[in-house]
Amino acid sequence: MSLQYAPGQLSLPGLDRAPTDQLFFAIFPDALTAHRTAELAEGLRDACGLTGRPLGSRRFHVPLHDVGEYAGLPHDVVRKAREAASALAAAPFEIVFDHARSVARKGGHAPLVLRGRSFEALVAFRAALADTLARRGLRRPARSFAPQMTLLYDACSITARAVEPVAWTVREFVLVHSRWGRTQHIALGRWPLREGRERIPRSTRSARRRSS
Repeated sequence: MSLQYAPGQLSLPGLDRAPTDQLFFAIFPDALTAHRTAELAEGLRDACGLTGRPLGSRRFHVPLHDVGEYAGLPHDVVRKAREAASALAAAPFEIVFDHARSVARKGGHAPLVLRGRSFEALVAFRAALADTLARRGLRRPARSFAPQMTLLYDACSITARAVEPVAWTVREFVLVHSRWGRTQHIALGRWPLREGRERIPRSTRSARRRSS
């Protein structure tokens, strides 16, 4: 799967068809970190006796916000999502994943994911993004948020175990169009993190710290 950039690749939404496309915001590791993550995934697979194929360095990402599922992407939703992303400004921040575990789910293979223990900056950024999207009439995410990065899917599960930390400085976030069943992600926009006019409110940061 490749992450392509196609700002004009949109289609009219079907009214009665089953969803075939997903739109979401995510952050991706830099190339060096993605390569290290791929090596870590291979090592975990071999050490734990798993058979699932690692997703690959270009597919690793941390989901931030699910905008919605559609039968074709509606122009209006993509426009609002882009406007919201352009309005948001925040300084770059670091994230660290230090353990791996399988996540149980109904049906299908369980994802093996990386997780960490302290994501205050990431949680605050996600809350600010959600607020910005909501002001433009788009859905809010669920309150619960466990930052994670999927490495592979496997029929077997493993319990949590420490790994060599995977860390990088987040410098951009991406609006992604996922085409279900095609193993394809298309970047509809990228926005650098920077200090600017519309910053993450201090009240949002404090509220998130109190709720954690």
